Amino acid sequence: MKKFNLSLVAVLAMSTFAVAGGDIAPVEEPVVVVPEVVSEGNFYLGLAYGWMSAESTDSYRNLAGAQIDETLLDEDFSEIMLQVGYNFNEYIAVEGRYWFGLETGIDLIDDTANSVLSLDQSVDSWGIYVKPQYPVTEAFNIYALLGYASSEYEVSNSSVAVNPETDLDGFSWGIGAAYNFSESVSVFVDYVSLYDDNNDYNTIYDTTGTLDDTLSTVNFGVTYNF
Repeated sequence: MKKFNLSLVAVLAMSTFAVAGGDIAPVEEPVVVVPEVVSEGNFYLGLAYGWMSAESTDSYRNLAGAQIDETLLDEDFSEIMLQVGYNFNEYIAVEGRYWFGLETGIDLIDDTANSVLSLDQSVDSWGIYVKPQYPVTEAFNIYALLGYASSEYEVSNSSVAVNPETDLDGFSWGIGAAYNFSESVSVFVDYVSLYDDNNDYNTIYDTTGTLDDTLSTVNFGVTYNF
């Protein structure tokens, strides 16, 4: 009797499912769609030509107490600049630069000895920068450079001993603008202050003197974006 009751319950249950809508559809697993991540970043390389200006002035008081201001260096150098950087997006990038200052010569005239001393001068610099940038239009953008630079100024002569080199390093900044001809090629112009600082020293007159050194460059170049 118990077996009959169980069989009857099973038949009734199957009939109820049939009346309710037929077979039970299998449960389908949900399809997970992984969104494609599109990177906005890109590397870029650049090459530029420009002018580098180096100035050095010395200010001190002599034994008589008079103020002396001397210009030790006031020279302009042609230079070639190599550029490599990475754009995280259209608003921020990091950039490294290296400047090759083309050698220039100066002639020092010695009236007493009635002779001319020829000296060769060169300046090489490198810098690393954070580069905030703002797209004014799709093709034109402006930017700033904020970072650190190191420069080496060298004077050489084959016949006499001269001060071999001077190292200048510290905070560096710049401003510039770029125009994009295409997604890959753009041109730019900028001004970079490589060094601008003064240093105090003790003179032979038992007073304090100040050396003021500045080094800056103007660049015209082209950039290729990968």
